[in-house]
Amino acid sequence: MFHLTCETKEDIWEVEALYDLCFGPGRQALSSYRLREGVEPVRNLCFVVRDSAGILAGAIRYWPICVNKADALLLGPISVHPTRQGEGLGTFLIRESLSSALSQGWRRVVLVGDAPYYTRFGFKLLPDVQMPPPINPNRILGLALDLGAWDGLSGKVRGV
Repeated sequence: MFHLTCETKEDIWEVEALYDLCFGPGRQALSSYRLREGVEPVRNLCFVVRDSAGILAGAIRYWPICVNKADALLLGPISVHPTRQGEGLGTFLIRESLSSALSQGWRRVVLVGDAPYYTRFGFKLLPDVQMPPPINPNRILGLALDLGAWDGLSGKVRGV
């Protein structure tokens, strides 16, 4: 059995260690981290999932960004501990957090990731949206939480 809760300040060191384990300590050199520098994550959308013994199994974070002048969320990082992968925890974290984002009035989400994985959640290629380089444009994906939220929207992603 797993328990989903909002990430607290007490969780931060464990979550950071999980991200280092899964992505390597060089993860902060990725261009998406430039959008996160000096910006607080959207705390009520940052979740951890723990097993019945209280051991951290996965985590997800969101960050406020703008595309042109439109508010959006940057999803990531999301990670599941290697010993827990294949149990559906990544899917659980994504679905629960997107549901929370929608209920909180967010209209759109962007991420940098693998389309074959994220299309099952409704994410689509955003050919007219540019992330800070170097980014493969085929990995910039978006989800409209509100019908048409990405329609006609283009431009550079900026941190807020």
